[in-house]
Amino acid sequence: MHDHEPERGAGPHQGDSPDAEELMEFRLGVTAVTDRLDKALAGLMPEHSRSRLQGWIEEGHVLLNGQVARLRQKTGPGDIITVHPQPAPEDLAFSPEPIDFGIIAESTEWVVVDKPAGLVTHPGAGNWSGTLLNGLLHRYPELARVPRAGIVHRLDKDTSGIMVVARTETAQTHLVRQLQARSVHREYLALAHGTLQGQGTVDRPIGRDPAVPVRMSVERPIAPKPAITHYRSLRHGAAADGHPVTQVACRLETGRTHQIRVHLAHTGHPLLGDELYGGRAIAGAQRQMLHARVLSFEDPATDSTVSFEAPLPTDIIEVAEGIVWMES
Repeated sequence: MHDHEPERGAGPHQGDSPDAEELMEFRLGVTAVTDRLDKALAGLMPEHSRSRLQGWIEEGHVLLNGQVARLRQKTGPGDIITVHPQPAPEDLAFSPEPIDFGIIAESTEWVVVDKPAGLVTHPGAGNWSGTLLNGLLHRYPELARVPRAGIVHRLDKDTSGIMVVARTETAQTHLVRQLQARSVHREYLALAHGTLQGQGTVDRPIGRDPAVPVRMSVERPIAPKPAITHYRSLRHGAAADGHPVTQVACRLETGRTHQIRVHLAHTGHPLLGDELYGGRAIAGAQRQMLHARVLSFEDPATDSTVSFEAPLPTDIIEVAEGIVWMES
């Protein structure tokens, strides 16, 4: 228990800054114990985590007796601590930002997006800003009225390609139901290790890997969910070092996290560049060689099926050009 006797300032500070009214002032009482500033502040503002308060101190948002405070400074009786609280990263998650991404088609009900590799779809831990969602809010302000800014399905950060985003809540409900009914057609192009023959289906539930939290697994899944991937070999070839490569078309029946990556790795054919699942960065692959190429769905406005295709990105084209393909 901190033996501080904080006295909040009589009122908000009035200054030149437009944010001056947000300043908080604490005057430590005569019985306050000498303590490190961050510990004292944690006792004064228990609604905030210690790490967040330490960040505010390091960034210059805390004053001790009118001077910018240092993290390890000591506080004691009579000291005045002034704090300018900062918004938490998650509080900024749904802020519009100018983000670069392609638009394939749009209507009053939906937008079909071409997401580049490296762009996170939705804000989350470690990526509270700079996501596709932030960019959608910037380009289509009306999406602020739609849950999750209209996003109904996601692509991994390092997977490129096509997505549909709802522009109205009614369209979002319609599209989510199509996904649940498995009536949305989603086809991906992948470059995989080894020689994968013919076509087939991987029907293995997917859940978190108990040993590696960032991985998904079919061998020892935690809380597994049904997952079905249909694959078809398109052509075979070899990288410059002779390593065999297969170009594969994959069609999702379900849409689990990392589904194609996990299922192809399970068959012994991980994606080029997908080091999390045993792939290697050969032929110049700098990320998992996976691209969401085709998307078909029922237009919520017309009930007719619409279909779109996202062109292959430059990096996958360049990796494919570095592979010697066999004649089919």
